[in-house]
Amino acid sequence: MTAMTIHSIQTPERPRERLLAHGVQVLTSPELLAIVLRTGAPGCDAVTLARQLITQFNGLRGLLSADAQTLLGIKGLGAAKTCELIAINELNRRALEEDLKTGHALDQPQRVKHYCTAKLGHLSVEHCIALYLDSQFRLITSEEISRGTLTQASVYPREVIKAGLRHHAAALILAHNHPSGVAEPSEADLALTRHLKHALALVDIRLLDHLIVTGAGAISLAERGQI
Repeated sequence: MTAMTIHSIQTPERPRERLLAHGVQVLTSPELLAIVLRTGAPGCDAVTLARQLITQFNGLRGLLSADAQTLLGIKGLGAAKTCELIAINELNRRALEEDLKTGHALDQPQRVKHYCTAKLGHLSVEHCIALYLDSQFRLITSEEISRGTLTQASVYPREVIKAGLRHHAAALILAHNHPSGVAEPSEADLALTRHLKHALALVDIRLLDHLIVTGAGAISLAERGQI
């Protein structure tokens, strides 16, 4: 029987080695996350910790959109790892924002939905934002205009119009989240859409769309013929 030498024992490739040797597409989500985490926790390596975190937060979206206080309360996550995870989500949001600032929003509806989902989909309280667009329908900026249950009383058209004029906007897209996870618009959502569209038209600002956002994505009232 031939003796096994130390050189004949193959050590499994670590995620970073696999990425460089074979490309990012071959890595699992826990392996990709392990590269960001760099180290594990007492009793588990980085990949095991990553797998546990993904399970605990019901997927990557839940993990990467968690706030600092929540992450700091997780065993194995200190300040450094918490900051890294929050930074990933923010970089993704800013990358999507860059796309919208340089491209025609109506030509990239999925990117608009992804941006709004990244910004609102994880929130446990309703937030409403307005995406102010220039005459080429490129994003100028986005601003929160309401927090809490969405009604005509909680969104003030005058303030939305003032912001639109201040930004020299030609159009805007409204978006708000449904923390319940139900993407269907309520009667209040539809009433607000009609009211705001009429108010904006008085100052020549178009309401292009109203997106209803959940953690799973966003639906467009314009695509459904409800604008």
